[in-house]
Amino acid sequence: MSAAPLEAAELVVEGLRRREPAHRPLFLRALMAHAAAGLALIEGPTDAGEAVYRIADAVVSPRRAP
Repeated sequence: MSAAPLEAAELVVEGLRRREPAHRPLFLRALMAHAAAGLALIEGPTDAGEAVYRIADAVVSPRRAP
């Protein structure tokens, strides 16, 4: 795994650690919204939409282990 995903994961963990448990869901929602907006600016709305769609799809229909 490259350093970028690990750095991103560390930022998220630190952001969660600093918040009370009741405020963590709102933090993650805001983080996802800002990330999607950033992707839309950098890669365009079609690619950003595809990334968000894939995340949503993974949440609502997790793959079953073989």
